[in-house]
Amino acid sequence: MNFKNFREYLAWLYYQYLLITGIYVLEPWEKSIFNSILFSVIGMVVYTSYVFVPIHLRLALEFFSGLFGGQPESAMALMS
Repeated sequence: MNFKNFREYLAWLYYQYLLITGIYVLEPWEKSIFNSILFSVIGMVVYTSYVFVPIHLRLALEFFSGLFGGQPESAMALMS
């Protein structure tokens, strides 16, 4: 894929983004505000997922392993 085709593909993706979100009818200053809010929200969701999802997965794993007959950690320490 050469650079011209890649650039045209990115322009097509941007055009699709404008059409799907409906911001092609907005003025430039409204587009910038909309995009700023959208990317801020996406950034916060990604950050929150990165920070909190592993913690909740670990806690859920501990909870369900205890429900389904998993060994408690203190018993594991006694065995080793």
